[in-house]
Amino acid sequence: MQIATVGVIGAGQMGNGIAHVFALSGYDVLLTDVNTDALHKARDLIEKNLARQVTREKITESDKDAALARISTTQTLADLGGTDLVIEAATERETVKTAIFEDLVPHLKPETILTSNTSSISITRLASRTDRPEKFMGFHFMNPVPVMQLVELIRGIATDRETYDALLAVVESLGKTAASAEDFPAFIVNRILMPMINEAVYTLYEGVGSVISIDTAMKLGTNHPMGPLELADFIGLDTCLAIMNVLHDGLADTKYRPCPLLTKYVEAGWLGRKSGRGFYDYRGDTPVPTR
Repeated sequence: MQIATVGVIGAGQMGNGIAHVFALSGYDVLLTDVNTDALHKARDLIEKNLARQVTREKITESDKDAALARISTTQTLADLGGTDLVIEAATERETVKTAIFEDLVPHLKPETILTSNTSSISITRLASRTDRPEKFMGFHFMNPVPVMQLVELIRGIATDRETYDALLAVVESLGKTAASAEDFPAFIVNRILMPMINEAVYTLYEGVGSVISIDTAMKLGTNHPMGPLELADFIGLDTCLAIMNVLHDGLADTKYRPCPLLTKYVEAGWLGRKSGRGFYDYRGDTPVPTR
């Protein structure tokens, strides 16, 4: 199964990072989003991040130029129909993802592999809404994509071996490492990470510690590079809440109940770095704890 052209759906934080690494690895990339501004911002950010890699001597100037030349953009989802591999990296809502797949499927080549970068949603269920469940997989990159080395590969109940082997080869071609996960809520990384973040929010909610003391304790006490509340802001509190709801609904265990304080922050629109406020306020020169 030869893969040379890749379609990426969604030009946000994950989508632009995925486009970046594929283009840098020699794939022709077609990036799509309903928002024209998002596509312009994604291209500018990819160029900026590639330039940073040149400055750090990770890649050459010619590598950067060649990668940028391999990236095209479109607002028309159907244009992705001719690609060999499609990676959906839209918002983490199942209704949005299924609507995208239903619109895209009629335009795909029979041999195109369809994947989702979902961090928690059932791959089997998403695949069932397409015409090719045997050629559908979870393809979960970590954020920031150009830096993080792991990709979770998640097979749905119908995914065939040929599809899995093809994506395993793609991961290797990107210079990354694959971890295979079974199709259960939140897979491996978020099944472990999100309850830890949720527990940190409970620790704040119950007054056990402040934002600073909780993050300092975990950074210095367990050698984590970021504290759990700082990390939650980086990921996006809406994404954290969505994953906790998937865990709670999918596994029916009260230990996955989202902390009410996490829900309150999301209801307030305090989603972390992307909105300017979360557990820290990012509107000034230095992040300031909001609690």
